[in-house]
Amino acid sequence: MDNAPQSFSSHAKYDPLFHYFLLPVLAINVLVVGYLLFRHPGIGGTWLLVLSLAFLVHVERTRNYATHLQDRIIRLEERLRLAAVLQEPLRSRIGELTTSQLVGLRFASDAELPALAQRALDENLSRSDIKKAITDWRPDYSRV
Repeated sequence: MDNAPQSFSSHAKYDPLFHYFLLPVLAINVLVVGYLLFRHPGIGGTWLLVLSLAFLVHVERTRNYATHLQDRIIRLEERLRLAAVLQEPLRSRIGELTTSQLVGLRFASDAELPALAQRALDENLSRSDIKKAITDWRPDYSRV
């Protein structure tokens, strides 16, 4: 687990085996099978191309499912944290925050969370805008 300091510019997580090996190999496989099918048309080559595409889509969708599940968990965690940190009347507006905004707010320290949540609600800040506005970054080392 990498516990290096995080910031807006360094918080994105790349899994070398996934991003730099698995995805490129699967993409190249689709290209190679497509080329071989072009050079030697046939039902077998067509089937291999379909399987190659299906496997690439499967791997990407599996990754996507994990990140969507992570966002749902973050939404729950951040709503609980906001309920503990925010004062009324801001606490009663927690439900107005979008999942994307909650995902962005997870990096804000407890000290700056109330003001940033207020801005997110009032200015309809995007996830990226929220992350850019954070001055005291709260790292997340458990992200997918």
